Amino acid sequence: MSIIIGRKHEQEELDRLYRSNRPEFLAVYGRRRVGKTFLIKQALKDRIVFQHTGVSPVDQEGAKNRMRTQLESFYYSLLTHGLEGFTTPKTWMEAFYQLEQLLIKLDDGNRQVVFMDELPWMDTPRSGFLSAFESFWNGWCTGRDNMMLIIAGSATSWILGNFGRSKGGLYDRVTSEMKILPFTLRECEEYFASENIELSRYDIVQSNMVFGGIPYYLSYFRKGLSFEANTDKILFGRNPKLKDEFDRLFSAIFSNPEDCKKVIRLLATRHSGFTREEISKATKLPLGGGLSDTLKALAESDFILRYPPYGESGNVERYKLIDNFCLFWLKYVDPNKADASFMTDNITSDIMRSWRGVAFEEVCWQHITQIKRALEIGGVKSSLSAWSVRGEDGQPMEQKEQSDACISSAESLQRKTKSIDGVQIDLLIARADNVVNLCEMKFANGEYTISKEEEGKLRNRIEALKKTLTAKQTVHLTMITTYGVAYGKHSGIVQKQVVMDDLFAV
Repeated sequence: MSIIIGRKHEQEELDRLYRSNRPEFLAVYGRRRVGKTFLIKQALKDRIVFQHTGVSPVDQEGAKNRMRTQLESFYYSLLTHGLEGFTTPKTWMEAFYQLEQLLIKLDDGNRQVVFMDELPWMDTPRSGFLSAFESFWNGWCTGRDNMMLIIAGSATSWILGNFGRSKGGLYDRVTSEMKILPFTLRECEEYFASENIELSRYDIVQSNMVFGGIPYYLSYFRKGLSFEANTDKILFGRNPKLKDEFDRLFSAIFSNPEDCKKVIRLLATRHSGFTREEISKATKLPLGGGLSDTLKALAESDFILRYPPYGESGNVERYKLIDNFCLFWLKYVDPNKADASFMTDNITSDIMRSWRGVAFEEVCWQHITQIKRALEIGGVKSSLSAWSVRGEDGQPMEQKEQSDACISSAESLQRKTKSIDGVQIDLLIARADNVVNLCEMKFANGEYTISKEEEGKLRNRIEALKKTLTAKQTVHLTMITTYGVAYGKHSGIVQKQVVMDDLFAV
């Protein structure tokens, strides 16, 4: 029997909406393959009176007959749920009228849950879909207190654009929004346990580095195989489980998949990302609304992160790739597809060690809540940043920031530094209690040893950071590692430690 892993708050919200005594309209969105459909079907099992999924554009040849294909598919769903006496609709107005008649027929006074999955796929060009959908909700559903309408889609920008930011007839009609996120490390561990798949936490972290905590990808893991063997079967060889997944991922979500892939491929080449102007120059995509819309859609779908680069004017933004799966695919799968044992053969190689360093940093950023809890500062207001400065002139190069409060200690990080050696700081936690955690992230297969040379580099980073802070602030060097820092001559510089097990906290 399938069980829901995690998603407790989402289940509570679904239950609240189901028990409401008024019409409810829920919009569910999130990255493709993240488990939106599974959650809704399992949480509302046996309570959905009508359910339909749009036809994927990936599976349709050409655009000429897409509207007809979507209408036919919708009609077959109506028939499956008991519609009688109607022929295939020719317009969406007719299709939604038929749905209304079906719901009237099925109405027994109890809550009526209507679930339309991958709604963006149904909105084909010049089909009149949105106008008909607006009429269905505004003109019919809102008058029925037992109606619970759920829409879901992986095209986050389409969902937000038509139901969140839209000023048309559907503006402010959604009564609840729900973003489904990838599994945390703890949820990955719970999933593998539920499938009787034995993996160490070390390998669960590596699985997150590759598959990004996406449940659909994890579902291809098989018990009795190592992390490396599973990854080889899923991604490499002649017929891997996720063959062509990268292309299908973008074709299924975006109306301009080739442009999106151009941007993603470029961003995969530089960890710190690119400015909009640099992206335009490198990809040959013209500056203007088209590129802006592409970047916005990729950011809203959680493939890329947009942030203001440190030390540059406020209207300059940089974009970086943050999707673990895409990063691994472009760096290792694309050039090595035919190698059926690539992961197994290279797990101890230098190229994989380099990848782990970057990928572990992203995993840590995705588990900031757990890191703060391990540092016992979960309730302290703070600002999070990553920061680097050039060695030549000391000018800051980049910063990505995620704030839960506007506090003076975070603002002080905006000061320019001068006359210091170049430094790279993975993560800064600037706290309201005047402590700044300078975090170094290291993925190792045992205790991490700090050498004399590295101690010197760490002290250089601490001194560089101190020059940007006020006199009342202090710096705590914080090591985030798999198994902790080995005690030794140079380990005394460390003030706080976070280990891999801490990242698995609830």
